[in-house]
Amino acid sequence: MADLTNPSHIQQRPYGSTTVPPRGNNINHPIAYFLRQLQSQSPEHSRQRFGLLAFFISGGILLLLTGITATAFVLGFIAFLPIIIISSPIWVPLFLLVTGFLSVAGFLFGTAAVVSWTYRYFKGMHPVGSDQVDYARSRIYDTAAHVKDYAGGYFHGKFKDAAPGA
Repeated sequence: MADLTNPSHIQQRPYGSTTVPPRGNNINHPIAYFLRQLQSQSPEHSRQRFGLLAFFISGGILLLLTGITATAFVLGFIAFLPIIIISSPIWVPLFLLVTGFLSVAGFLFGTAAVVSWTYRYFKGMHPVGSDQVDYARSRIYDTAAHVKDYAGGYFHGKFKDAAPGA
């Protein structure tokens, strides 16, 4: 009968050893390489291992919370669907009314902001962005002046040749 306290067929490893003897014939498999890298004992790998562990734990928690949120949304939608359908004659006009009000309020606010900025610009109060408007205006004026000078010299001698019989 075999001795169960110290079986001779089990290979013993020294305490603290992290090397794992290769099993099978596929030791270059990416997962095996990854596991061997995780089992290394250098301090820089320890930090990387901790970061990887934190990444997987936080990713798992976020994935779990996403699943719980999606499940709660679907179950809530299923539970409240009859109430939503029954009360839809109230919700649709209310939605349109709120949407219209917010649209009009936004357009009025935008118009008031533009009018206020224009008033301050023409009064010389230098609102934010006025220097960019002045620079753009000077560039447009300079470009127009250059085009006028170029076109004036170009067309001055060409008008006679453009329609010789006219």
